This record gives sequence, C-alpha cells and structure tokens, in this order.
Amino acid sequence: MKTLKILVVSMLFANQIFAQLPDPGFTFDDKTAIVITDPQNDFLSEKGVAWGVVGPNVLENKTRENLEKLFKVAANNDINVFVSPHYYYPQDHQWKFEGVLETLMHNIKMFDRSGALSLEGFEGSGADWLAMYKPYIKGENVIVTSPHKVFGPESNDLALQLRKRGIDKVVLAGMSGNLCVESHLRELLEEGFEVAVVNDATASAILPGMNGAEAALTNFKMLASKVYTTEEFLKTINK
Repeated sequence: MKTLKILVVSMLFANQIFAQLPDPGFTFDDKTAIVITDPQNDFLSEKGVAWGVVGPNVLENKTRENLEKLFKVAANNDINVFVSPHYYYPQDHQWKFEGVLETLMHNIKMFDRSGALSLEGFEGSGADWLAMYKPYIKGENVIVTSPHKVFGPESNDLALQLRKRGIDKVVLAGMSGNLCVESHLRELLEEGFEVAVVNDATASAILPGMNGAEAALTNFKMLASKVYTTEEFLKTINK
C-alpha cells in the first residue's frame, strides 16, 4: 500500500512538471534560415504515390498553401531557404537491407530518378517539385542540397551548406512530419543548431492505429525550441 501511494505521488508530481514544459523561445535573426524537406510531388500532389496516406493531413493542415507562404515570405525578405530533397537513383535499389518504409518507398518507386547525372524523366515526376513552388525554388535565395537517402540529413550536405552561410538557427517545415522533418530536427539539434518547427507546414501519414501527425507534434513540442503555426511564424517576420 505504501509503495502504491509513493507511485501515485510520483506520477502526480511528474504530470505537474511535464504539464508546464518550459518555453525556450526562438528569435528570427540574420543567422536564421528556413529548411524545407521534400516539397515534392510524391508527397504533395494528388497524383503522388503517397497521397493516399498523407493527403488527408496535407488538406487538413493546408500544408501546400502554408509551404508556399514560407517560400514567398523568404523571397520577399531575402531569407535563405535550404531545400533538402529525397531522391532514389538506380543504385539505391540495390541495397541489401532496408527498414519498413524504405522498403515501401522502393517498392512504389517513390522519389525515383533515372540517375544522379541525368534529368531524364524528372519533369512532372514524383521526384519533381510541386509546380506551385518551382518559381520560388529557382530564386537566388534558395539552396537545394544534395539528396538525403533515408530520413535525416546525415547523408546529405545540409549541415555543411548551412554552416558555410553562417547559419546557426533553423526554421523547419516540409514533408513528412514524423519521418524526414523529425529526423532533420533531431540531427540538426545534435549538430548544434537552434531549431523551430512550423507544424502546419508539415503533414504526416495517417494509417489504421498509427497517426504520424500526432506522433510528430508530440516530438516537435519535446525537442524544438519553438513550434509555430504558419501565421504565428509570419508575424515574427512581418513585425
């Protein structure tokens, strides 16, 4: 009985602590950049191979429109945007082992390109940018990194490109929330960057018994310095 009482008191104390998580805050300055993961057709187009599972959350969050707002405010204010894309080349289909979603993505030919040195078949493909973002991605303020291969930026040059521009703070958005966005968040934190997330400029797969959007938001709140809505973030730029 005494042990049970101690356990109950401990749980109540823990709940009080975690109900009042600290707010580290986040200030956007000239050493801050926006990072957008996978703004590509296979996630964001109705014709994309992942639309069936991510589409409902994309529509609910207005992810496509909110990402465009981020691209637009960055273009209008000369803010660096780093796009971290996801591509698979023929050699990537020769891997000897894969995780669950790696296997799925390879099976459905998600983000497939004909080769690293060729744009054959790229235009309009699942690996291509969503059309509404193309004018922004061509802008001088946008840097497209080499592709990441699983979920995080460990396999691409995002951290290098950020550091070479003197960036030490990142506002993160894109697809998909509980996979590439969260993986980028974790690695950038480990690399010493201060990171905020724009939650409704992300979206995640929702499957029976598995809600990626809820999982992502939980971890964003526990890991990031700040979790914004798009409108909240835009107000920090347009003061």
